[in-house]
Amino acid sequence: MISTRNWGYAMCGIVGLFLKDKSLEPQLGSLLADMLITMTDRGPDSAGIAIYGGAAAGKAKVTIQSSSPDTDFAGLSAELATAGIKASVVVKSSHAVVEAAADKIAVLRDILAKIRPNIRVMGAGESIEIFKEVGLPKDVVARFGVRAMSGTHGIGHTRMATESAVTTLGAHPFSTGADQCLVHNGSLSNHNNLRRDMVREGISFETENDSEVAAAYLTAEMAKGKNLGEALKGALDDLDGFFTFVVGTRTGFGVLRDPIACKPAVMAETDQYIAFGTEYRALVNLPGIETARIWEPKPATVYFWDHAKAA
Repeated sequence: MISTRNWGYAMCGIVGLFLKDKSLEPQLGSLLADMLITMTDRGPDSAGIAIYGGAAAGKAKVTIQSSSPDTDFAGLSAELATAGIKASVVVKSSHAVVEAAADKIAVLRDILAKIRPNIRVMGAGESIEIFKEVGLPKDVVARFGVRAMSGTHGIGHTRMATESAVTTLGAHPFSTGADQCLVHNGSLSNHNNLRRDMVREGISFETENDSEVAAAYLTAEMAKGKNLGEALKGALDDLDGFFTFVVGTRTGFGVLRDPIACKPAVMAETDQYIAFGTEYRALVNLPGIETARIWEPKPATVYFWDHAKAA
């Protein structure tokens, strides 16, 4: 039975979809968009989505954001070429996806910081693209053309701000490592201490948001050689507070709830996909949902799927 405790208290909405059936990949953006829009009343402040897909051999991507896109994105490809980086730039409203040779991405980011100091990096990696802005999910979805996006897996979030400002940078997903991202429903009580510890280790932060700390924690743990599942297990000991996390890596998708699990969550699995929603209504329009295995993820239990291991 799916628990209904505390479901009347709206505090952010999370969705996630991990495809097992390649025939659904062209529909990933559309399916995720509908799931996220259904969660609008849980978080009207900002919304965002991460799509994994479209990886090209030897290439990597950086998703950037600007409050002045007409100025910052104009002529960007030509300026990068002058600086020695051959890159394509695809503009999507206030964001742009810059693709270049994978071995040039670190240099690309350094050059972007110099020639476009006002832009912000939303995410980077071989396959991840992140789009997020202040506003309702339906407007964010339309603004970035999410319905037309294809991919292997993705996660989305609609935010009700409780502990930091309503800004683009404060919106979810948070990405603090290559092809890594996290969305979060809840609040951490020890994020300030963790942030100070990680800053001393050389990790930088863009916001005061506790969810960015959680994302950086997982990145730091995976940098030590852990996979996503192992990093999530460590979070149970090191992160204090209430949380439901949905996280993504280049090939993986994971879910974790804190030991009390007061934040709602429901999952569904068929031969075609694994889906997550803060509430069941986020899942009702998925294909084959009427015959899916439906369950509430257990407290303090790591759920982790990986395309690489299934291959």
